[in-house]
Amino acid sequence: METPPQQANGGGSWTAFLKSIASFNGDLSSLTAPPFILSSTSLTEFSSYWCEHPAVFAAPAKEPDAAKRALLVLKWFLTTLKQQYASRSEQYGNEKKPLNPFLGELFLGKWEDSAGTTELISEQVSHHPPATAYNITNIPTGVRLEGYNAQKASFSKTINIKQIGHAVLTVPSTYSAEPDTYLITLPSLHIEGLIFGAPFIELDGSSYITSSTGFTAKIDYSGKGWLSGKKNSVTAVLYPTGKEKDVLYNVSGQWTKTFEIHTGAAKHNSSSNLVEVWDPEQVPTSKLNVAPIEKQHPLESRRAWSKVAAAIAKGDLDLVGVEKSKIENAQREMRTKERVEGRTWERRYFTARTDSADPALARLGPVVSLAEHGDADKTGGLWRFDSEKSKKAHEEPVPSGEVAANLAKELLGQ
Repeated sequence: METPPQQANGGGSWTAFLKSIASFNGDLSSLTAPPFILSSTSLTEFSSYWCEHPAVFAAPAKEPDAAKRALLVLKWFLTTLKQQYASRSEQYGNEKKPLNPFLGELFLGKWEDSAGTTELISEQVSHHPPATAYNITNIPTGVRLEGYNAQKASFSKTINIKQIGHAVLTVPSTYSAEPDTYLITLPSLHIEGLIFGAPFIELDGSSYITSSTGFTAKIDYSGKGWLSGKKNSVTAVLYPTGKEKDVLYNVSGQWTKTFEIHTGAAKHNSSSNLVEVWDPEQVPTSKLNVAPIEKQHPLESRRAWSKVAAAIAKGDLDLVGVEKSKIENAQREMRTKERVEGRTWERRYFTARTDSADPALARLGPVVSLAEHGDADKTGGLWRFDSEKSKKAHEEPVPSGEVAANLAKELLGQ
């Protein structure tokens, strides 16, 4: 278990940090975090948490019944929560602040398992405001997730984080004339344990998954209160869209541990209507394969941040600051140069949609109160995966040798 920051760096450091965020006005994401609370992982890597169980991700494509496909999508979504929000702090109290990605930062990888090959592309598509876009495709089935998200953080007794953005899951099926489309909203979260210097994430509020096949899932999150409840509690219901009382399936449990799926409404739950029990301890995650650092593009996360990560691993906080500043200063110089030359940074895999209404948002957005512009003003654009750009990027050789060194120096100050 990692040493809490107040022990590793003195109580004064942690107390000073808490005072700084408590007195800060505005979005906390713009506040420079002290090195001692930094993780060595960039936010661009977090996109991989959507699919650490590729077989569960791809399963809906093989289900003939539309309602059961929607249930399998709900199940998949719930299985991602532990990976997304607790996989870095299993014991609680170890949550660190991830590195803020720079514009153009990439994270690429693939899973190879019983579901075949599943590819991940993650790119930082906006820096002010910060936003990460991602595309995950299971090659054999064609099941594909694309989305983007930003975070707006504020302080009121604790750090509250609103996730801005959404995801769209496309499920091709031989059992329907056209692929299913699922529009997914993102939960809000807050940080518990701050006063003790032992932070961990708790989800709150509600999120939704609504489908082109006429089904909607509502997911409710809650934590442990003063008198009752359990950490990381989750309940969910799946119902025909617009008929929330006509519950087809319900889910209850903890998103970090076990949850149960039953048919019908929760008041009827018993062993007789139990569909499935999900226990993450019994279903190991699949390993994401990432190219060795020396073979990565200079803009890929682990290569770009390698010196910062090494300094964090050594506990050399001064060096962390030095190496981090090199990247940040080089990026500022790039943005200044672009403004002078009248250019904008060309995204490698994604394009901001501006020509017409987005089909998924136009069709399904009203069900879950998402505007047709997808909060583009808060994420630098309505980002969608661009297959033509992706094809071009895959055809280009990865820079190496002197070319890679020059790119690293120009873009990252290294």
